[in-house]
Amino acid sequence: MNNDKRREIFRRLQAANPEPTTELAWSTPFELLVAVALSAQSTDVGVNKATARLFPVASTPQGIVDLGLEGVKEVIKTLGLYNNKARNLVAMCELLLRDHDGEVPRTRAGLEALPGVGRKTANVILNTAFGEPTIAVDTHIFRVSNRTHLAPGKNVDQVEQKLLKVVPRDYKRDAHHWLILHGRYTCVARKPRCGSCVIEDLCEYREKTEPA
Repeated sequence: MNNDKRREIFRRLQAANPEPTTELAWSTPFELLVAVALSAQSTDVGVNKATARLFPVASTPQGIVDLGLEGVKEVIKTLGLYNNKARNLVAMCELLLRDHDGEVPRTRAGLEALPGVGRKTANVILNTAFGEPTIAVDTHIFRVSNRTHLAPGKNVDQVEQKLLKVVPRDYKRDAHHWLILHGRYTCVARKPRCGSCVIEDLCEYREKTEPA
């Protein structure tokens, strides 16, 4: 795929959705950090239901610590892996209070030092909370990047590095959201909805589906 095609892909995605954002519910960088940390192997809908119970009683690191491990478990027990998530969340909040005065760090190193926070989560926080041009590659973005040939790679790290290289600079900040939403609703895993895809003619996928 050449750069002209890539630019046109993002031009169309932007035209269809000028201000894309996460579907997780949040109002502060800390709430976003919690939501993303809870989202592993869970849907955004499920996470939003859990945080709708959690944030009214604990929306700060001190609030989480005060709620305690068992209290956090009780609130988020509808989520998969909730025991591990609760432990990481409490440990993360203790570290935020100890080393960052309760504030979410604005650096990758600071974020990735937090319990339960890896590169993907750090990328989401840097991008969505702080406006950095990072691209967090999840299963949707990995699939879209490979299927369309936008930025093929054998693993998420390769796809991330390729996207950072080939996405035009003026589209880079929102690229994560456009691609994840495209993968979630149009370029779905089992049978992509090629007939309703705004970039169907630019996509280099060989097994396109017929319109419904």
